[in-house]
Amino acid sequence: MKPCFSICMSGVALVFAIMMLPAVARADQSQFVNAKLETRPASPDLQKAVAQIGAESPQPTWIAYEVPTLSTKDQNCCNYSDHNGSNICGTCFLEEERGHSYVRNDTPQNKTVELEGSAKVIILLRTEHSRVVRIRIASSNCSLDAGGLRVVWLTNVKPTESVAELSRFVYTKSNDEDENDLTNQAVMAIAQHADTFADRALDFFVAPKQSARLREKTAFWLGASRGKSGLAVLEKMATSDPDPDVRAKVAFAMFVSHEPAAVDDIIHMAKSDGSTHVREQALFWLGQKAGQKASATITGAIENDPDTEVKKKAVFALSQLPKDEGVPKLIEVAQTNKNPEVRKQAMFWLGQSNDPRAVAFFEQILSQ
Repeated sequence: MKPCFSICMSGVALVFAIMMLPAVARADQSQFVNAKLETRPASPDLQKAVAQIGAESPQPTWIAYEVPTLSTKDQNCCNYSDHNGSNICGTCFLEEERGHSYVRNDTPQNKTVELEGSAKVIILLRTEHSRVVRIRIASSNCSLDAGGLRVVWLTNVKPTESVAELSRFVYTKSNDEDENDLTNQAVMAIAQHADTFADRALDFFVAPKQSARLREKTAFWLGASRGKSGLAVLEKMATSDPDPDVRAKVAFAMFVSHEPAAVDDIIHMAKSDGSTHVREQALFWLGQKAGQKASATITGAIENDPDTEVKKKAVFALSQLPKDEGVPKLIEVAQTNKNPEVRKQAMFWLGQSNDPRAVAFFEQILSQ
């Protein structure tokens, strides 16, 4: 991933930050710095405008325009690490490779926070030798450093044309690493559009005839960015996608969704999916969701799932719950479960917990 858009994950943690400015900002040339700026209309249509700009010079050029986005609260700007490892929210350096994150309003920074953010998102296309080679997004209140390159700001871009143009870069079958990266960038950008045409495009990308890679990429963005409509598509994928590896990614996409119903959907997958791998993954992500429903499903899998490997994965999921919830349940499993492999797994994770209750449990066993 590159500046202005992407996801950083360490383990199962998503890195979130915020950059919101007061009032509803509209993007224009003033937010670009270190750039050779020009403005022109996106006519006669966006595809021709992009092709024409790319053909005008072999030198790298950024093409930028804005479209309505789904959320007025989620923001997409740059978050990178300095040499001390500290996260910094600030100017997006479009030409630099740095750590960055998909920025949301979950963690306040030392910025002014308003209830309403921008309802626009900037789409950025980098052309080189007449080809689009990179796609980025940014909130319309981001400061964007173009590294001294030419930037062409297109006006009056229709959202449907934007989705159609971005869809050209969604490769259903490719072994080329750069093209696969561009695929993800294009799907991500489409998922930010507040337009029903985007919903139709994303639904098309998860059809069984598409590659598993594309279905997996799209599933993530359906969960991360599309709210209820995205979850509805994920629910359909959970029961109809023929590939268990894809369905396992669907469980993760439900995990990143902010829709409350997503937890029930993960629970259903953990209980009912015909694939051991999918049930294991659903239990894993449930382990990251604190709550009575998640806990009950995990313990139910330990008792009732027919597959020992699923039971062991459920024990691990218990270890991921908050200690006050997970440790007592692990002790109970270690004491009472009939499966020796499951008891052994519970003992292992108790040993990793460094919890005084686990220590007392081991002392009790050793003193017998």
